[in-house]
Amino acid sequence: MRFKGTDDYVATDDLMVAVNAAITLERPLLIKGEPGTGKTVLATEVAKSIGAPLIEWHIKSTTKAQHGLYEYDAVARLRDSQLGDARVHDIRNYILRGKLWQAFESEKRPVLLIDEIDKADIEFPNDLLQELDRMEFYVHETRETISARERPIVIISSNNEKELPDAFLRRCFFHYIRFPDEETMARIVEVHFPGIKKALVREALGVFFETREVPGLRKKPSTSELLDWLKLLVAEDMTPEDLRNRDTKNSLPPLYGALLKSEQDVHQLERLAFLARRDQRGG
Repeated sequence: MRFKGTDDYVATDDLMVAVNAAITLERPLLIKGEPGTGKTVLATEVAKSIGAPLIEWHIKSTTKAQHGLYEYDAVARLRDSQLGDARVHDIRNYILRGKLWQAFESEKRPVLLIDEIDKADIEFPNDLLQELDRMEFYVHETRETISARERPIVIISSNNEKELPDAFLRRCFFHYIRFPDEETMARIVEVHFPGIKKALVREALGVFFETREVPGLRKKPSTSELLDWLKLLVAEDMTPEDLRNRDTKNSLPPLYGALLKSEQDVHQLERLAFLARRDQRGG
């Protein structure tokens, strides 16, 4: 059971090594990296590559570790008891199984994605330590222990919004997805737009990486935003010359709304271009 990438996902060698090391060690794989670098999609592609079912647990600020195990719907049971429903005699009818329970009961070894773990409360990772270590948990309402049939391949993504506890980090295999260089990005583009004109891609990548290097941007454009931008360029039948020879008074790339996501970044790009033009006139 080894991950070798897929036709739809360009995985670097070091990322494939990290995935396979985590599978071998049977430890959660903690993935960090800039938003838009493919952290969430990785779990989908790993599952596809090894033919495993995928179970996704998308974390919110209100998510508690208990939600991943199970929830007891006492309100529904009370309502049914008032209505004389026979279901109330079996408490199991009111146990809502969480994503970990689903992963533990999967007949085939699944890939479990815990997506954006850093969105939750700081205690969330620690509250999962025992369950991820022992691969079992106790259901107090039914007095039964739920144990994993097959140890899931656990992939955990984080956008680095907050630090994760050391005790949690010790149990994970860690990998940071570096932002792709131009060569890797060109391969990613080819996967999404097979047959796209290389001259357009070359010019677009130049503009894209130049934009990312602008100092003071609140949010650098990501891979997903580059793909959106290219889709628009193709739809509008833009040429490399349109990108190369754009009006010097207009410092912004065409269709810049796909790349820049705040008015501050738009103003920053315009300001720096104005300063550059002023320096040129002065020279």
